[in-house]
Amino acid sequence: MTRTTGPLDRGRGRAARSGPSDARVRVRRRRAVLAGAGVLVVVAAVVLVWFQPQTLLYDRRVDEGVPTAAPGSGSPVPGGATAAAAQPVEIASGGFVSRGHRTVGSARVLRLSDGRVVVRFEDFATSNGPALVVWLSGNSAQGEASAFAADHVDLGTLKGNVGDQNYIVPGGVDTTAFTSVVVWCDRFDVPFGAADLGPST
Repeated sequence: MTRTTGPLDRGRGRAARSGPSDARVRVRRRRAVLAGAGVLVVVAAVVLVWFQPQTLLYDRRVDEGVPTAAPGSGSPVPGGATAAAAQPVEIASGGFVSRGHRTVGSARVLRLSDGRVVVRFEDFATSNGPALVVWLSGNSAQGEASAFAADHVDLGTLKGNVGDQNYIVPGGVDTTAFTSVVVWCDRFDVPFGAADLGPST
């Protein structure tokens, strides 16, 4: 007996034939979506770790006082006091100028009564950013950006992008041999701001 195939049977046949194929397509799509999401997560992680754009959204504030000599390191003076109580002597100073980012404030080079030399920032403000360091440089504040690194002394990581702060100059370094102090982004090799250091009178 010959069986007549109706529209319902033909629909079931097409569904049976297309079922596994559709499932494979859905699996491929799901895998592609998951792979794309994974790539986006990796890219976002790299951006956050390397570029650190989140640092632009907040300030790191510092409020350090004018430095003094270490206790007991001064020379005796009449009356039993020591020179440690003496105010530091300013030997150079200058105002900050903006380079890669708006930067304001002043830089002072101070000699303490115990012989140490300190670079002090006052009323200082610049943008926050990744891997910011403070250098003494032979380059002028308005000089070529790449020249800051040619002849410099590293004074350490920037303590804060806002506020008064002090940086000890390594022993044996002659600050008069350097032209400026610069806030340098070590991550991207760009200056944020710099100040020429002129002798104080």
